[in-house]
Amino acid sequence: MSTTSSKIRTRDEIAEIVKRERSAGRTIALANGLFDLLHVGHVRYLEAASREADVLVVGINSDASARALKGPGRPVLPESERAEIVAALACVDHVFVFDEPNVEAALFLLQPNVHCKGTDYTRASVPERETVLGYGGRIEIVGDAKSHATRDLIREIARRFREGDDPEI
Repeated sequence: MSTTSSKIRTRDEIAEIVKRERSAGRTIALANGLFDLLHVGHVRYLEAASREADVLVVGINSDASARALKGPGRPVLPESERAEIVAALACVDHVFVFDEPNVEAALFLLQPNVHCKGTDYTRASVPERETVLGYGGRIEIVGDAKSHATRDLIREIARRFREGDDPEI
């Protein structure tokens, strides 16, 4: 059984692990995201992604990448903590942090059998679609309907704080 910290590696280290896993006949899935303030939508997405292959690798946007995508004030949690939280999930086998705006470079390197995206995408709208199809991988849209969002969680916490709903704050 691997520990949480042993699941977090560089992209190059994970490429070596993936090579060994593939040689042993295992299939690989890749999921990615910011995973800022982990919520049930994230858990359902990752659990569904893990069912698509024998090994689930998760790419997490770096702090700089997250800010570029989501704007100032994001992420709430630093990349090292987000990686540790995601790695603690039983359905996740390996985690890496990436700086690019999308996970295309990791797809080129790892060439997972399956690239999993959440339900806010369609197979046609996945940004890395051509890359995945180019090396012979497949795309799966997984998880529950996009009814959970970190921004909504942040807004709700802020509302409660402003309105004094929580006397402990």
